[in-house]
Amino acid sequence: MAGKLFLSWSRPTHEQQQGCIASAGEFNYDSTLHGATALSTDDKSLQNILTKNGFFINRSRVLLGTGPITYALAKSAILSWRHFGLRWTFVDPQTPVEKGRRFCVCVNELLPWVMMPLQIAYVANASVQPRPAPGIKASFGFGSGTLQGHLLAGEERFSVQWDENDRVWYEIFSFSKPAHILSAIGYPYVRLRQKCFAQQSTEAMVKHVTAQQP
Repeated sequence: MAGKLFLSWSRPTHEQQQGCIASAGEFNYDSTLHGATALSTDDKSLQNILTKNGFFINRSRVLLGTGPITYALAKSAILSWRHFGLRWTFVDPQTPVEKGRRFCVCVNELLPWVMMPLQIAYVANASVQPRPAPGIKASFGFGSGTLQGHLLAGEERFSVQWDENDRVWYEIFSFSKPAHILSAIGYPYVRLRQKCFAQQSTEAMVKHVTAQQP
């Protein structure tokens, strides 16, 4: 559990992020769980499997508005990483959202910045026809898995849904557990930061989509 950390004493440059990505290993969680966040958050069997394997589950959901324009704006926001546009954490907004793409989540923790490598495990893009699921007009999202060199092991999905009642939702769904001695020791703090990120990310999405409305 004591692996390499990717640190920077200032906001990580593009070159530093690329170095982190190049040095990262493969996925650091069980291959049977790759893409698991694509399943429904209400799937009890999935929840049981994750819990038995020591993972903690996090979910956050917020209403962004209604109608096709809101859905298009929300989808565009995810594609440009607006949901990570926070003061203390970011992803290079030029990173393409495509399966297999590696990227860094940069997080400012106390003095140093920590660069944590991930890889997009899947992209789910369901258009209006055919409908992606009962009660859903359209949905878009992607799930990213942690790589060796990340403080945690697990996967996280960011998605937007346009439902049959014309409402547009933004959702974060993840499962994780410590993958480094530091995150194991400070896991209560890590979980607090995860909740803080979920709250601020949903607020950022609401603010962005609202501001972009015609």
